[in-house]
Amino acid sequence: MNTLFIKITFFHLLCFIFLKSASGFGSMGPISAAFGKNGFFCAIDASGKQDVICWGNKTNNPSLPDVLNYPTDVPSMAALSGGDGFLCGILSNTSQAFCFDSMGSREGDLVLDCWYTNISSQVDYDPPLQLCSPGLCTPGSCGEGKFSFNASLINEADLINLCVRKDLKICSPCGVNCSEGFFPSSSCTENADRVCTTCSLCQNTSCSDVCKLQISAELKQQHQHQMRQLIIIVGSSAFGFLFCLAGLCLLIRMISSKSKEGGKNQFASCIRKPEKETDANTDLHPPVSVAPCPGEAQVFRLSELKDVTNGFKEFNELGRGSYGFVYKAVLPDGRQVAVKRANAATIIHTNSREFEMELEILCSVRHSNIVNLLGYCAEMGERILVYELMPHGTLNDHLHGGLSPVSWNLRLKIAMQAAKGIEYLHKEVSPPIVHRDVKSSNILLDADWGARIADFGLLTPNEKDLNGDVHMDVYSFGIVLLEILSGRKAYDRDCTPPSIVDWALPLIRQGKAAVIIDRYVALPRNVEPLLKLAEIAEQALRENPAERPDMSQLALLLEQLVKDVMIS
Repeated sequence: MNTLFIKITFFHLLCFIFLKSASGFGSMGPISAAFGKNGFFCAIDASGKQDVICWGNKTNNPSLPDVLNYPTDVPSMAALSGGDGFLCGILSNTSQAFCFDSMGSREGDLVLDCWYTNISSQVDYDPPLQLCSPGLCTPGSCGEGKFSFNASLINEADLINLCVRKDLKICSPCGVNCSEGFFPSSSCTENADRVCTTCSLCQNTSCSDVCKLQISAELKQQHQHQMRQLIIIVGSSAFGFLFCLAGLCLLIRMISSKSKEGGKNQFASCIRKPEKETDANTDLHPPVSVAPCPGEAQVFRLSELKDVTNGFKEFNELGRGSYGFVYKAVLPDGRQVAVKRANAATIIHTNSREFEMELEILCSVRHSNIVNLLGYCAEMGERILVYELMPHGTLNDHLHGGLSPVSWNLRLKIAMQAAKGIEYLHKEVSPPIVHRDVKSSNILLDADWGARIADFGLLTPNEKDLNGDVHMDVYSFGIVLLEILSGRKAYDRDCTPPSIVDWALPLIRQGKAAVIIDRYVALPRNVEPLLKLAEIAEQALRENPAERPDMSQLALLLEQLVKDVMIS
């Protein structure tokens, strides 16, 4: 037994000597995080200071001291990472990335880049980072002054939890103060950060005190500005008066022959009240920005849109697509709007110039059969568009989504108005706009059940590289006409064949168009208009683009169909 104890003790002693001589680091106190590479080792002191301490292997680099203490003015760190000769970490109080000494960090176009002195700061990390965690995954409750970050705030459909295990959570620091013009409407809790609401919605004494302080500060600043202007005006007037008075005395001495009355006139002309110059900058609260396009597009603040969408919550969501998410909202003036917010992928692949070009297009388009743009927001790298709300949803919702089916009269009217909207884009806008995504889900229905074309000018860069061809829109519109006529989806895996074109076109060309008419809606006494609609769809779907009618011809045919035939 004694022999075994001596062997174990001797083994531990050998391990300690080996570690001491091999690493050169020696013993250390408790640590909360560490990083090491090629003889370069750093750790976070967990004894209470949370300082970053680094060791260097003198065998590899004799110039290194035994212990490298990084600057004490750096806030405490929660995690470390690095490489050969550089070190970055995550600040424990804000969860932001921080790099030491001559190292740096840069954010631009969602690219995170760390570099050292001898490495160019122009080299981006490739590929760009689409999503970064706002903090570390830790067990247990967050504690005072922090809240558990919810992955739903990121608006990524496939992202349920940022942490690998469900029992872990990311604790983020609670916000401290609200921006000017806002008050804290709810305090920070375990599961949510504090919420700031615009002072225009303040309706009780708890917020009125905060908002009054902000208003009084603004009034004080305004008063100081007015006092400075008054001092300048009074000083200028006094100087002018003295100058005129001195000139008058000189004139009296030089021209003694002037009459007393003339002297009075001269005196009167000298003391004439100076005209007050108008200040071109008297507006103390100018608008944030001016719309860079014609029309009535309004520039919204990001905080405004967060308020009216409840922080872009899922229960406000109307739908989602390749561009991003659409939320229903009510503006403070009572207008109901649809807020379209670009997702991370769209922001990464769309630079600011492309977004400006899209805005120029959207702002210039105004038509009764187009969903018109009301405003936009480009703060903090966001790409948010605000549209008129279409309360009756999309044509796709009524044909395939379980909403009330529309009558034959209304279906023909929708087809005609949609054709006029696309015709406007092709013929009346300069340069012409090719939609490239004409489908039933992009035909919206307003309060009067009028058809509105949506989602033009919001294409990905790959789509923009295609040569614009109006015949593409004609073909796509032909598919929409088949959906209106049959009630079937454009592509349905449960049907044979799944493509509506492969199923319907042969029947129409064989004179059997009546077979494809939607049986879920009562047939009219006269089905001739529906058969005529099938013929129009067949023309739009011809294989040779040169044989297809343009949108003006289609709009005329459908308008004539609606005018001449009343379906009962």
